[in-house]
Amino acid sequence: MKALVLAAGEGKRLRPFTDTIPKPMIQVGGKPIIQHNIELLARHGFDKIFINLHYQPAAIVDALGDGRRFGVSIAYSYEERLLGTAGAADKLARELDGAFLLVYGDNLSDINLTALRALHEKRDAAATIAVFKRADVAQSGVVGINDNGKVYAFQEKPRPDRAFSNWVNAGYIFFSERVFKYIPQDSPSDFGRDVLPMMLEAGERLWAYRMQEKLWWIDSLADYERTLREFEEPA
Repeated sequence: MKALVLAAGEGKRLRPFTDTIPKPMIQVGGKPIIQHNIELLARHGFDKIFINLHYQPAAIVDALGDGRRFGVSIAYSYEERLLGTAGAADKLARELDGAFLLVYGDNLSDINLTALRALHEKRDAAATIAVFKRADVAQSGVVGINDNGKVYAFQEKPRPDRAFSNWVNAGYIFFSERVFKYIPQDSPSDFGRDVLPMMLEAGERLWAYRMQEKLWWIDSLADYERTLREFEEPA
């Protein structure tokens, strides 16, 4: 199975830790966040992994290499200018034929990717989005879902008093290859802001995987400090 790990961002809110490394390279539990994600993918049978790069790319390449020590194959896609989450996938459209998993490389979770994939296949979905219930949704992509888990709406970083749900995009999305019909060809684009709403409007079947697993948000220095405590302090 194939996966695309997004790792091009700078992570300005995590300075000074990201002054010389990209955000996915900050360490938690003695290893970079992106390595946690590579190991998670390997445990669930994803053996062909693509990683997009932009800011301080050598740091990630030096840390992960070709992936053999993790039991996977890793290929890199360098972006001279940022293409957005969807643009990154479109650049790799030939390689990402068939279904593939999108992973936000600066997120950290123990999500059951096998269960996510099984739901995607069961629903014959165009996209299956892992969603996580979050109290503060102001910095997240909100996902509206019905009782059966079908997606009916999106909101991108709404004001808390205007959010219609506390379920947010967790950064793990399984796509069918027909997603590429909806990615603009002439400009950078984002899955949450541009492509997923367009797919929904077109009548594509979008489903949500409601996470019960752990997910650590690292949007600020305070988030990072809390995550380090949860990983490294005795229970």
